[in-house]
Amino acid sequence: MDDSTLAARLEQLGLSEKEVDTYLSILRTGEAKASEIADDTGVSKRYVYSISESLEERGFVDVNDHVVPTTIRARPPEEVIASLTDQLTEMETALADRFADTEREPQQFDVIKSRVTVVKRLSEYIANAESEIMLSVPQQHLPEIGDELAAAVDRGVLVMLVVNSTDRIDATDVAGKASVARAWEQGMPIMLTVDGQYGLVAPADMVLRTNSDQRAIAFVQKQIVPILSGSFLGNYWPMATELHVAEPRPLPATYRSFRHLVLQATLRLRADEDVTFSAEVYPVQAGGDTRHIEGRVVDTRQGMAEPQTNAYPIEHTLVIELGEETATIGGPGSFLEDFEAGEARLS
Repeated sequence: MDDSTLAARLEQLGLSEKEVDTYLSILRTGEAKASEIADDTGVSKRYVYSISESLEERGFVDVNDHVVPTTIRARPPEEVIASLTDQLTEMETALADRFADTEREPQQFDVIKSRVTVVKRLSEYIANAESEIMLSVPQQHLPEIGDELAAAVDRGVLVMLVVNSTDRIDATDVAGKASVARAWEQGMPIMLTVDGQYGLVAPADMVLRTNSDQRAIAFVQKQIVPILSGSFLGNYWPMATELHVAEPRPLPATYRSFRHLVLQATLRLRADEDVTFSAEVYPVQAGGDTRHIEGRVVDTRQGMAEPQTNAYPIEHTLVIELGEETATIGGPGSFLEDFEAGEARLS
């Protein structure tokens, strides 16, 4: 490290320019009289005494004022670094406590310029998913985030995965990494939505090449992420070929993702099992008060697992028996179903 860089680093630790000059002068000799340091740095001897006292308080030097004339000795660098490290470690705890107490709002829009940051953000969003992930990704990149996807599946997150590759892909490549996985040979961007709140869009080249000059966008906005989910479901998912559908998860279970609930109900019905739905719902069209309903699921409309039974890509609906009649239930934002439900239970 050259002198200018070293000086800059010392200034970052809070030393002034004159303090840096004085300290480096002391280091060069190991120990010197105030007059010698003054001649070397071009400041007055009185000023050297003042700066030396400041440096002593910070642990950089020892001032030997019990001898005549007074000398200033540099402390061994390893002792200085050890002292600074202890101070920073001590300060870290205090800063962390205050940082944890602050309610943090994620950046709404973030332009990402590097591959490393794209990979880090993908992994971070997937690791924090609580209910639902939609992801399209090149096959070459899948191993880098495979562990995060598998962990999400294990904790009950709905993972809808499209793997993009011109090579042959089979179910073993995606087993355990998705609730439902598909493959598509055509080029497509990396797209990720998590829990209807977090989203990321990136050109595939950004994770396939280390020197790409393209940009990605990450965003946190509940009004925009559903638009990206709709594009994923409407433009890419139907064009891809189904590779893998995971086995139904154990029941009873409560779901925050209504799409996940519909998928699980579909798989149970196809296995000729009886499934009961229960939730707090409210009427979509007429309005009215929230009510609790419980009934047997008799049909589903969905496009996650083949064969597709929905009329449009974002339709994911349950048909349940309510006495002698049937009713349709949709998730948040429903507009054609009879009722809208948030968190719901299957048994």
